[in-house]
Amino acid sequence: MQVTIELPEDIANQFAGDLSGLSRAATEALAIEGIRSGKLSTGQARRMLGFQTRMQVDDFLKAHGIYLPLTTPSVEHDA
Repeated sequence: MQVTIELPEDIANQFAGDLSGLSRAATEALAIEGIRSGKLSTGQARRMLGFQTRMQVDDFLKAHGIYLPLTTPSVEHDA
């Protein structure tokens, strides 16, 4: 699906210098909010962001101040 966002040019330039960078910034923001709100799983965020592994998603989320709680099933799965 393609989504169009209308922004004033000066604000768009604050996010990224080119349109592809702005598109990536919007996708990342949507993935972050989806995880934060519980509307997306890490697997869905991984697909959105084009990451190959769960570790890449975890690193991305940590870089943005989002730390997922550890659960016994997730630790057992990772082991």
